[in-house]
Amino acid sequence: MEKRKITIPYRPEKLWKETIHPALESHRFAVIVAHRRFGKTVGTVNHVIKACIKNRKRSPMYAYVAPFRNQAKLIAWNYLKYYTNVIPGTRSNESDLYIEFPSHYKGAQGGRIYIIGADHPDNLRGTYWDGVILDEYAQIKPELWDEVIRPALSDREGWCIFIGTPKGQNQFYEVYQKAQREPDWYCCMYRADESGVYDEGGRCGPAELESMKRDMSEDAIRQELYCDFTASAFNILITIDLVSDSCKRNLPVSDIAGAPKVLGVDVARFGNDACAITRRQGLVAFEPKVFHGIDNMEFAARLISEINAWHPDAVFVDSGRGEGVIDRCRQLGYDVTEVSFGGKPTEPSRYLNKRAEMWDAMRKWLQQGGSLPDMPELKTELVTPEYSFDAANRMKLEPKEKIKERIGKSPDVADSLALTFAYPVAPRAAMQHSAMCNTDYNPF
Repeated sequence: MEKRKITIPYRPEKLWKETIHPALESHRFAVIVAHRRFGKTVGTVNHVIKACIKNRKRSPMYAYVAPFRNQAKLIAWNYLKYYTNVIPGTRSNESDLYIEFPSHYKGAQGGRIYIIGADHPDNLRGTYWDGVILDEYAQIKPELWDEVIRPALSDREGWCIFIGTPKGQNQFYEVYQKAQREPDWYCCMYRADESGVYDEGGRCGPAELESMKRDMSEDAIRQELYCDFTASAFNILITIDLVSDSCKRNLPVSDIAGAPKVLGVDVARFGNDACAITRRQGLVAFEPKVFHGIDNMEFAARLISEINAWHPDAVFVDSGRGEGVIDRCRQLGYDVTEVSFGGKPTEPSRYLNKRAEMWDAMRKWLQQGGSLPDMPELKTELVTPEYSFDAANRMKLEPKEKIKERIGKSPDVADSLALTFAYPVAPRAAMQHSAMCNTDYNPF
């Protein structure tokens, strides 16, 4: 039989074409957290169409699942019909909401793609699935995945993609955390200010973003546009709004000229944790340098290289697991200051420990006009820790161990920035022309 080339009328945006589609094809399980109008439905519908066409197994079966059948039909059915309409021999069933592919494309019976509502879970039982898309998983009962879909994927080693926009800390939040922990899962988060959809020349454009923000509540903006799982939480120390505004600031060099240059250095604690070095000068923080799978001696060499290149006025190193790094730097004549996250704060009446004090100083710096690099990993970590107060009304932060339990990783990159606020620092040039005060802390 003569082969025909079929062109589906799908033109993926750059982010989907270069990053997301390749990742979905190389991972069995995936979680996509994205803002409204990101193109989650169109992108994943076309992913499942391609998978069905290429599947050479007998009678492939795929499902697109939304919380309610009417919602699933409204969201995805027309897209599925439109993008498969160019394939000769496909048949659409309007009553059962499935597209059937012709058998001659697979050398076996034709595959089917179903549109199903999670409010009719029986439609998912008793069969196998080669692939499933779970849309708006925050509104789907978690037992549907645990008891129905996951077992049905086993026969054919099928895949699953969870997609949605945050709606608080629920099962979608939990599966997002799981995806961050599991090395064989793909996980991504795209906010409205970083996806390109609302950029100049983007599909929607900046004017539409501003119009939406005028019409939406603050919580809705944080949740629907900036993918903040904590939008309704009252005890998040650093909000997504602070972080997003900071990333938009582009301060001229003249604004930081003469300000002290500080390095914050967080040393990895456990196997999948990262070592991070962050430069900060005045109101500007530069993109952190992050190192995985590196021992203390090698990391000390990287830190010394950073010191030689930037000539900071102070270097603050986390002493929790950084003793080897600190000792090596000092052995080679480099002046670094060790900082214990659990140590005594400068203001013991206000903070439980040094970590809470540094993070709160970082929050105040953001409020005062601090400029952050547009780095997704850093932004996510900054808005993660929760805070509370002890019996003496001292601020305390959620323990790093608890954060790691929640999201599968320690906030190492954000901690490296927080370390730049460990103590006040004066520029060396200024210190050379003035007498030092009598203090227990020597920044050099």
